[in-house]
Amino acid sequence: MKRIFLTLVVCLFAFAGAQAQKYVTVDMEYILKNIPAYERANEQLNQQSKRWQGEIEELVQEAETLYKKYQSESAFLSDAQRIEREEEILAKEKEASELRRLYFGATGELYKKHESLIAPIQEEIYNAIKDICELKKYTMVFDRSSSTNLIYSAPSIDISKDVLVKLGYSE
Repeated sequence: MKRIFLTLVVCLFAFAGAQAQKYVTVDMEYILKNIPAYERANEQLNQQSKRWQGEIEELVQEAETLYKKYQSESAFLSDAQRIEREEEILAKEKEASELRRLYFGATGELYKKHESLIAPIQEEIYNAIKDICELKKYTMVFDRSSSTNLIYSAPSIDISKDVLVKLGYSE
């Protein structure tokens, strides 16, 4: 009898705890699209990326030009001149590769610039979501835009517009 009673009490507490959970969703893509600072930061990143890519392509083009010139003249060059030209071509290719790593590598300049421009915006969004959740006692937030496991969520539990209001980007 005690076991049944204890099992019943545990089940009631578990059920009551499950009922107290409040889940909501946000659509980060929607939020970010409605923040002008994010759009400006993205545009800055794209422009800088294009400039850097242009620099790298220029070096690659120079290496290709040197190589074509080397191929056409190789029959007339001495061994020392061939080695010198080959080293020059390799140096140009290495310079392009190094620049690509410097700008676009895992901890490159683009990553650093992204962190300096985007991280404050993401932090602001996170704090707004946290404030809303603490105020309305939500226990869990799912991102609808990036969750591959979330099949459906009712529009009534989406707090994306509330986040934009909190941030001052919507009425």
